[in-house]
Amino acid sequence: MDERRLERIRWRSRRGLLELDVVLKDFLDRHYPGLTSAEQEAFEQLLTVPDETLLAYVQGKQNPPEKELMQLVTKIRN
Repeated sequence: MDERRLERIRWRSRRGLLELDVVLKDFLDRHYPGLTSAEQEAFEQLLTVPDETLLAYVQGKQNPPEKELMQLVTKIRN
């Protein structure tokens, strides 16, 4: 993977909520390189979601409407 792209994604993963920072950074470090290109694109799409909604997805209080995002959120939750 292109290091510049990964650094941009890492920067975009920094959120206004510490809980999201921790979860997203951990997922990015541990699992992002092993994701398919479609899953990596879904992760980048997930980063466009507002913090409160993204936190609700991660905590299981709400599910994303898109199938691809839901599959990725399930991986993040685990």
